[in-house]
Amino acid sequence: MNKFVQPRPYANPEAAARKIMEIANGLEPYMDGRLMIELINAPMLYQHKATPAEYRAGLDLAVKNGWLVLHESGTFVRFTQDGKDLFA
Repeated sequence: MNKFVQPRPYANPEAAARKIMEIANGLEPYMDGRLMIELINAPMLYQHKATPAEYRAGLDLAVKNGWLVLHESGTFVRFTQDGKDLFA
């Protein structure tokens, strides 16, 4: 018997990174333009049903592409100018 698995929408890190950017763009920045990471990861993991690995790959790609800067503590991110330009 064959079992068919639906393709995961965020298995592609590019799609996950774009969804993370979309979620982050909808957030109200906290002091100094900080975006609290839990306000990004909760919707990504629970509403959009991404796996932790898909979420992390998307976040890493957003940082690598220069769209976000992840603080060394891992508690918040900030948009870079390139990240802001995605939604201009």
